[in-house]
Amino acid sequence: MEIRNLFGEMKQTIVGKKLRIVFPEGKDERVVRAAARLKFEGLAEPIILGVPTEVHSLLTDFGFSNPGITVIDPNNYANFDAMKQEFLNIRKGKVDEAQADQILRDVNYFGVMLVQLGLAEGMVSGAVHSTADTVRPALQIIKTKPGVKRTSGVFLMVKDEHKYIFGDCAINIDPDAEALAEIAIQSAATAETFGLEPKIAMISYSTKGSGSGPHVDKVVEATRLAKEARPDLLIDGELQMDAALEPNTARLKAPDSPVAGQANVFIFPAIEAGNIAYKITERLGGFEAVGPVLQGLNKPVNDLSRGCSSEDVYKLGIITAAQAVDAL
Repeated sequence: MEIRNLFGEMKQTIVGKKLRIVFPEGKDERVVRAAARLKFEGLAEPIILGVPTEVHSLLTDFGFSNPGITVIDPNNYANFDAMKQEFLNIRKGKVDEAQADQILRDVNYFGVMLVQLGLAEGMVSGAVHSTADTVRPALQIIKTKPGVKRTSGVFLMVKDEHKYIFGDCAINIDPDAEALAEIAIQSAATAETFGLEPKIAMISYSTKGSGSGPHVDKVVEATRLAKEARPDLLIDGELQMDAALEPNTARLKAPDSPVAGQANVFIFPAIEAGNIAYKITERLGGFEAVGPVLQGLNKPVNDLSRGCSSEDVYKLGIITAAQAVDAL
């Protein structure tokens, strides 16, 4: 499936639903341009954080003289005291009032609070902030879904008719077996958001006992835990990448596997493997990498690369809105 067709399908799920997506980085031209495009196409109701005169000046420069986009300045927000009180309730004695006042001047904390309070359905940040600066407020305020212990980050890899999920490539450095199992289950839900029927391969340097050692044992145990938790999902491991992806190799290495040779969700044993794999697939394989898409949170918050284009911001806005539809 080509990337334009993929996003065409996702647009159909969100168009006209007026989902409010916060963009905290209102000083960044890429962000403002993408937000205006989402509004113009009826895909979202952006909320841009920044000084209204500065944001409106950028919008005018881009040809959006009266786009009807909400712009909020955290330093001049009428309901700031009520937001601060709710933040203090959430943090439960971990910060005092003076600290809360300072923290909520941070646009990422302010934006996440808008989502938490039901004043927005999701948030996209990271064009000028680090992943930690984007994810930390979400974990402290929105938190993970019931029964979910951690968030994780996946990339959607797309080229022509090929569409895959790679995880975790962004958040968990060296997940244990329990964490890997949870990442696999989260990634299945993300795959479904992208219109995939998940077939999950737990990736290793070993296929069905061809290798041994603690790293293999971890993947074997993660596979067992994931199957036990979600017997309805197609999950198998441990599998090498070639056995997971290529049918002829699968017939030789894992002939009885329900996933080998046809996997579309790949769960890597550690972040370095996932991160390296997605970048090689992107740079040498000619795939487009979309993400990272964060999963496991109660409400969608997503993180951009600081090297992102306006097109990247636009696409992650669409994904965030689609996640919000699933969360409604």
